[in-house]
Amino acid sequence: MFKKTLTAALCATALAAGAAACSSGSSPGTTGKSLPTVTMMVGGIDKQIYLPYQLAQDLGYYKKYGVNMVLSTEQNGGVGAETAMASGQVDMAGAWYVHTIDFQQKGKNVVDVAQLSGAPGERIMCANGSNIHSPAQWAGKTLGVTDIGSGTDNLTVYLAARYHLSTKQFNRAAVGAGSTFVAAIQNKRIACGMTSQPTAGAVVSQHFGYSAINLATTAAAQRWLGGVYPAAGVLAQASWVNANKPTVQKVVDALVATMHWIHTHTAAQIANAMPPQFVSNGLVTKAAYTAELTTDKGQFLPDGMMPPSGPATALAVDKLAGNITQPVNLTTTYTNSFVIAANKLLGYTK
Repeated sequence: MFKKTLTAALCATALAAGAAACSSGSSPGTTGKSLPTVTMMVGGIDKQIYLPYQLAQDLGYYKKYGVNMVLSTEQNGGVGAETAMASGQVDMAGAWYVHTIDFQQKGKNVVDVAQLSGAPGERIMCANGSNIHSPAQWAGKTLGVTDIGSGTDNLTVYLAARYHLSTKQFNRAAVGAGSTFVAAIQNKRIACGMTSQPTAGAVVSQHFGYSAINLATTAAAQRWLGGVYPAAGVLAQASWVNANKPTVQKVVDALVATMHWIHTHTAAQIANAMPPQFVSNGLVTKAAYTAELTTDKGQFLPDGMMPPSGPATALAVDKLAGNITQPVNLTTTYTNSFVIAANKLLGYTK
């Protein structure tokens, strides 16, 4: 019921944003010039790991920097944000960097134009009584992931491989996030599963499980994944980026400004700036949301720059997960050029 309610709220938000984008020809700070409209689907816009995209909207930064942004959210069982972007349904995707590598394997040129996090922000949550604390204990178990082929699926397979378990030695089930994930743990459909906040906190607060592996900080990513792991980013088809560079720059300006805002504000201030239904609902209280964000806030990068070792870490994870069958050119999967220009505009570099 929570998921249906939130989905309706998100759709209403997106429709309202779309209407505003269509009807508004100017915004504060402009001189009557119409603003370009960009559509972006996010891989679960209510998840804490993806909060910068909506926060930029609520801070008014998209319009401040010259773009009408229409946000939508990926639905459980629906088209993934990265797939919607790659097929032209939306202009951009708020999704993990690793998808750029996966698309290159399929002959599609997708580029990450801004990197928002340096860790997955995920946790392996295990059912009470399972006594599981390591991937070595997954043999014969069923592990929950957002969807088969998703970032959480790749990381689950990778963690298993690091402990010498093949995909034939354990099962994976697509259980989504939110109430569907919580129910899967509660009903012992899965022994453990990978999810982010606020779902992870709900599993604990409802006394159905515990956090066995933490991937929510850059330090945790270095421990479990071998290095800083670039997760949430801004992805678009390279052809669209090249044809719309001024517009892309405006989007990146807004999001880089948001990342600096996150870096200089507390979790409570961030929670206060988010839509009320994101931080207080059937899954989480505002106090719990704030506490969880306080713990995990370090996953967000302050300047939007791709960490130097990030692409190589993501590729190593993808390789061990068995997703790489052809040579990969990492230099075409991301660019820092828009982010460098944004930081200069905002006065953070000379």
